[in-house]
Amino acid sequence: MALSFRKASYEPGVVEFGNGSFAYLQPDGGWGFSNAGLVTDGGEALLVDTMFDTAHTLAMLDGFKQVSRAKIGTLVNTHHNGDHCYGNACIDGCQIIATVGAAEAMKHETPRSLAQFMKAAPGLGLTGEYLVHCFGDFDFEHTSFRAPDQTFTGHTTRQVGDKRVELIEVGPAHTGGDALVHVPADKTLFSGDILFIDGHPIMWAGPIENWIAACETIIAMDVDTIVPGHGPITDKKGVARVRDYLSYVQGEARQRYDSGMGAFEAARSISLDDYAGWGDAERIAVNVASLYREFGAKDTPSDAATLFGWMAQLWKDKK
Repeated sequence: MALSFRKASYEPGVVEFGNGSFAYLQPDGGWGFSNAGLVTDGGEALLVDTMFDTAHTLAMLDGFKQVSRAKIGTLVNTHHNGDHCYGNACIDGCQIIATVGAAEAMKHETPRSLAQFMKAAPGLGLTGEYLVHCFGDFDFEHTSFRAPDQTFTGHTTRQVGDKRVELIEVGPAHTGGDALVHVPADKTLFSGDILFIDGHPIMWAGPIENWIAACETIIAMDVDTIVPGHGPITDKKGVARVRDYLSYVQGEARQRYDSGMGAFEAARSISLDDYAGWGDAERIAVNVASLYREFGAKDTPSDAATLFGWMAQLWKDKK
């Protein structure tokens, strides 16, 4: 099995699409280095996601201020993972909206809890070393959190000047409350972590069929510009590549589950040669564990400590 830890190469900062929509990219797209979006029209703006801590969020906001002075009236969190919402408190005077599932999960995964997790890292051996590798670039101690003001299920819209912005719930998939942000007038989509480009996806929730269906939903849309949650801007070929990865891992995991192989052994044995250019290959451990539970396994762990330990072992094997 070839696990790859090569990182994506692309430019950091703001990308302008020429129609009042923008992306803010954070290479290398690995752990914590997420993307954000800005939709503007008529002096109004909608922000898609914030960053993992205050400093990175302020850098993102400063980047957007260089290209637009539109006032941010709405902030959409595509899901509850901290690298997409921990910077919410940095934006004053806006309404924050997320799915019901995302908002509920945010109550349980705060910057404070992650700060405590990181404080414990030095005593956790290899797992602690891996946590520092994943999250050591971020300051959770000095990051406060602001929860969404409004929630939705299914589908809702927001108006930004004359532009309609569609919010489409597609979770549970990557997490329990994933949403897409679609700007029909700009033929632009912000996918949140339904898409990882040049990096391995990680399935914290599932079911995987929902995630595959979300990819199919994007492919069926009239969009030209697709901004993933992590990695460089992509197109429908990139979406299909993620879909195909999910289907491949699902099939490989099923074969091993049916043969009686344990989840961690299965994760170690799945060949990822076709995805050798993607980073963070150790996430296969979480994906297989989630699939095993989906298949009916009663003894496959779901707690973060064990799963990060499994990923740490794969990471060490291929360092």
